[in-house]
Amino acid sequence: MTLEDLTGKVTEMAGNADALGSTLKFMFKGGEGSVFLDGSGAGNVVSNEDKDADCTVNVDIADFAELLSGDLNPMTAFMTGKLAIDGDMGVAMKLGNLFG
Repeated sequence: MTLEDLTGKVTEMAGNADALGSTLKFMFKGGEGSVFLDGSGAGNVVSNEDKDADCTVNVDIADFAELLSGDLNPMTAFMTGKLAIDGDMGVAMKLGNLFG
């Protein structure tokens, strides 16, 4: 999947989820871009902006695609080191709801 495809999928999933209550950035390893989710308002707004977030998740773009497709469980990804989390761990714990 391309960054554009992944951004579209996150936009779709985030639109169906409750507002996150904070900001979250997925930073792709190897400089392949990022997906920024601003859930601090009434809903979740997704972009490819590289802004500071309450929580940054560093992940390989292929693993991120597996997360979005449901082939990789967020907790399993974290426990096996496929996700590196920097910042508010409480925000990261909401990933299951976002991808569920």
